[in-house]
Amino acid sequence: MRPQLRKLALTAHIASSVGWFGAVLTFLAVAIVGVTAQDDQVLRAANLIAQPVVRYVVLPFAVASLLTGLLSSLGSTWGLFRHYWVIFKLVLNAVATAVLLIYTGTVDRFAAVAADPSADLAPLRTPTFVVHAGGAVVVLVVAMVLAVYKPRGTTGLRL
Repeated sequence: MRPQLRKLALTAHIASSVGWFGAVLTFLAVAIVGVTAQDDQVLRAANLIAQPVVRYVVLPFAVASLLTGLLSSLGSTWGLFRHYWVIFKLVLNAVATAVLLIYTGTVDRFAAVAADPSADLAPLRTPTFVVHAGGAVVVLVVAMVLAVYKPRGTTGLRL
């Protein structure tokens, strides 16, 4: 890959990864507001806003981070399978994105309950959003640390 294109791919990867991190922190803040809310309307609002945040912000940034990371690694000297830290970041990203894709169903169900004025709100008082968002923050911080420190260790593969 030409240097200018490699820099563009790296810039897109950094931007989408930072966007993903910020979106997860935003989702975590909304989740904390929802789980600690005493007012039913605030609880409803937090669960209603969670759905578009996940669908239109968190998920697109996660997918973009995965795709730009693949592109960037294939076009750089780091390679996709040459270094263990790159493989570990790829696995973290792929698993986190897969979990997120599956978890959107839960977010959709919670939003549907919140949208129903006659629904019992007890199921919305669970800390599941906080737990999942907190886990995502940990995964993204680990990936960020790997990207900055780049631990030694090569696989011997050329791709």
